[in-house]
Amino acid sequence: MASAWKEIVKGAVAGAASVWMMDRVTWYMYNHEDREAYKQEKKAQKGGKYVAFVAADKIANAIGARRTDKQKYVSGKTIHYLLGIMPGALYGLLRHKVDGLDKGRGLLYGLGLFLVMDELVAPLTGLSSGPLAYPWQAHARGLAGHLTVGATTDAAVRALDKVVPA
Repeated sequence: MASAWKEIVKGAVAGAASVWMMDRVTWYMYNHEDREAYKQEKKAQKGGKYVAFVAADKIANAIGARRTDKQKYVSGKTIHYLLGIMPGALYGLLRHKVDGLDKGRGLLYGLGLFLVMDELVAPLTGLSSGPLAYPWQAHARGLAGHLTVGATTDAAVRALDKVVPA
């Protein structure tokens, strides 16, 4: 059981690192894309907000919490990071148990996150509009970001394996 916890922690740390790296990639892409695509994406977003911030608002509303602007930002960023940490922890735990999970050095994992989370779960839960509401640039950026998450998570857990064996 101790080795399972090590794998979970390694995956969680790797997941946090992957969100940081994803942000670098996606913000670069945002800053270099067509402004009309940006406007179309903002219009498609729920309240003009990213998924994690919409989720934070829904949670706060459900429990009747009133938040300052700073608390709204922190809660949105916290959820943003948890969306990398939680699947990263699961990846860390399952990568040696599920055959093929680490195919492509995490790229298959990243593709799966993109398809399941961005294209399916977020719209179905009302955290985003349906996929057709967004310009292709948003999907390309989301895919690039999630491939970055997958590759970074995999690289980080492999590096951590050398420091903290199972």
